[in-house]
Amino acid sequence: MKTARKLPLVFFAGILCYGPVKSQETVVTPDAVKREFLHAWQGYKQYAWGHDALKPLSKQPRDWYKHSLCMTPVDAFDTMMLLGLKKEATEAKQLILDSLSFDRDMEVQTFEITIRMLGGLLSAYQLDGDHRFLELAEDLGRRLLPEFNSATGMPYRFVNLKTGAIRDSLNNPAEIGTSLLEFGTLSKLTGNPIFFQKSKNALVQLFNRRSKIGLVGSVINVETGEWVDSTSHIGGGIDSYYEYLLKCAILFDDNDCKTMWNESIKAIEACLADTSTGDLWYGQVNMVTGERTGTSFGSLEAFFPAVLSLSGNLSSAARLEQSCFRMWNLEGIEPESINYKTMKVTDGYYVLRPEIIESAYYLYHFTGDSVYRNMGKAFFNNLVKYCRTDVAYAALKDVRTKEKLDQMESFFFAETLKYLYLLFAPPSAFNFDDVIFNTEAHPMNRTRENH
Repeated sequence: MKTARKLPLVFFAGILCYGPVKSQETVVTPDAVKREFLHAWQGYKQYAWGHDALKPLSKQPRDWYKHSLCMTPVDAFDTMMLLGLKKEATEAKQLILDSLSFDRDMEVQTFEITIRMLGGLLSAYQLDGDHRFLELAEDLGRRLLPEFNSATGMPYRFVNLKTGAIRDSLNNPAEIGTSLLEFGTLSKLTGNPIFFQKSKNALVQLFNRRSKIGLVGSVINVETGEWVDSTSHIGGGIDSYYEYLLKCAILFDDNDCKTMWNESIKAIEACLADTSTGDLWYGQVNMVTGERTGTSFGSLEAFFPAVLSLSGNLSSAARLEQSCFRMWNLEGIEPESINYKTMKVTDGYYVLRPEIIESAYYLYHFTGDSVYRNMGKAFFNNLVKYCRTDVAYAALKDVRTKEKLDQMESFFFAETLKYLYLLFAPPSAFNFDDVIFNTEAHPMNRTRENH
């Protein structure tokens, strides 16, 4: 295992960055990102057409369940539309409409299916206008509704698409609280309020079970409403719960969500923020006592500068993105997690995650500061250098060795490449203020209508 390098310091636009920043070696343009999208898409098309995903090393297809849900085409479609890839979008659309069916006797994870499939179909409908996308979305939404049939109204983790059978009452805030953007948009587009009502109730029920100091834990029993794990943080398993409180307040002009966000961010800043190293990080604490229990930070936490930016707290967002960029540069690409006290990698896995790029895009949108495009050059060049294969892109088993894994998640198309493209595209190419992105980067048209 390599030891961490000492990093030279580089200044961009008056902001301190941690090098090395190889980004200046190669000019990154929207067309360059588009070429890499096409490279990965052609690999999927050649070796995994009609399946959920491509295994980029073995060049074999992979399905999540016993029947394909065309997950990569659904996730990738709105990115193709935004990138102007009309031929590819037409092919993907035809595949989806010809092949995708939810009338399957199989159990699915409600969270992933909601953010990837339901979100993807809704954005496809709003961008393309073909009512068959909405029909698929409504069919899926109805099949997911049994997830909310718990005593508390908070969802189970798994549901059978055909029978409605539900399973796994131990759930986490992210999976409980990350459906209102999708279900609320479905209600708006179909005129059926049940989707919004069920999803919002779950969000409220979770918020009402926060501790006296305003925090949620990591695991809760949706049947009893009792916390099973009292560790609080902003990372995986909690992350998008906070994201959706803010985004739903904006998308639906919802005062309840606005109140829940305002209360939550106070508790986050009071208890989870950690500046003891001189940088801004967010660690782990006990949700009841606020006692610090961990100093772990990783690729999933890197979503938070985007959320802070959207909330208007640009100073904290900029400071945290600098910490994220420092984490990226420890090994030339970001690990799954580090100990920010020691600045050592604790989990070297890299699954082509988008969050740090998403945050750079949000900060660039709100500030126009070239520092974030410079970061984006590093992200793009490092991805190409370490993750590109002859047919697509591959995750890394360990960023310290750069050993590749036979894995390319659909969110690489939906999020990673979309945010890279938008970061370098001219502002006129996309109207940020017209949409709210769900946590899978599927754009939902803004509305001022309450439900």
